[in-house]
Amino acid sequence: MAIGTSSIDFAKRLDATADDTEALLTRLLSDDLLPDETARPPRLMAAMRYSSLGGGKRLRPFLVVESAAVFGVTREAALLVGAALECIHCYSLIHDDLPAMDNSDLRRGRPTLHKAYDDATAILAGDALLTLAFDIITRDEIHRDPMVRLLLTRALARASGIGGMAGGQILDLAGEGRFGDREPVDVARLQQMKTGALLRFGCVAGAILGQSSPEQYKALENYGRALGEAFQIADDLLDVEGDAEALGKPAGADAALGKTTFVTQLGIDGAKQRIADLLARADQALSMFGAKGDVLRAAAHFVAARKN
Repeated sequence: MAIGTSSIDFAKRLDATADDTEALLTRLLSDDLLPDETARPPRLMAAMRYSSLGGGKRLRPFLVVESAAVFGVTREAALLVGAALECIHCYSLIHDDLPAMDNSDLRRGRPTLHKAYDDATAILAGDALLTLAFDIITRDEIHRDPMVRLLLTRALARASGIGGMAGGQILDLAGEGRFGDREPVDVARLQQMKTGALLRFGCVAGAILGQSSPEQYKALENYGRALGEAFQIADDLLDVEGDAEALGKPAGADAALGKTTFVTQLGIDGAKQRIADLLARADQALSMFGAKGDVLRAAAHFVAARKN
């Protein structure tokens, strides 16, 4: 890894953020009532914890923490934003796995939520995680300036909604022919929305928290765009070349659904070359930050080389 942060240091930082995020989510998903809450139904809370705790690399919160660190933002504030983002991500996985969507039986090596519980509980747990995310991201502890919290909330909503993840998901389903004839798929645009939007938010959230200059914001946005596409190409390659045990879910799912992916469009060698080009683009986007961008550079290389 020809960058300023060794692979060992990077792994330690990633693990530390994962541990801190786990502890924070455990607290946020406790049975303790918040003001204006009447009850926290045990089955709903158990389902939310099942899908949110005890798994995952927490890459999205990590991007928030490390992009915020570039501007000297407190770790505690960045972790709260990261927890909100992780709630959105976990809700999306619950709903993606449902029979009406990808109809998946396994997630992170264990039964998906609707298999462990039932469809109705899974839908409601996803809904509750989505709304909890916006409860978290508006909290006073994140930033003393309400305008910063407003900008974060709006950015997260747009990354999650019509022009982001949810919009990308329906384009993906249309490309499978779910609504009639298969619709032509612009894979790059689809994945900028479905997968890339939340990863990109993780990068620009630090700029919003740090009240960056427009140039700094744009640099992190460009970095996040390159990282998001590299992440998806790596995911497409894993679906073709990956091991089901390492993945924690069946390999070959995209092919079984007849999805158009970067691999089906570019081929395996072309997809790998595209990742290399995106890594160069990510490095270039971070150049204005000097050594402060080293951890984010390492994150892009980690994403490109991941095995699960």
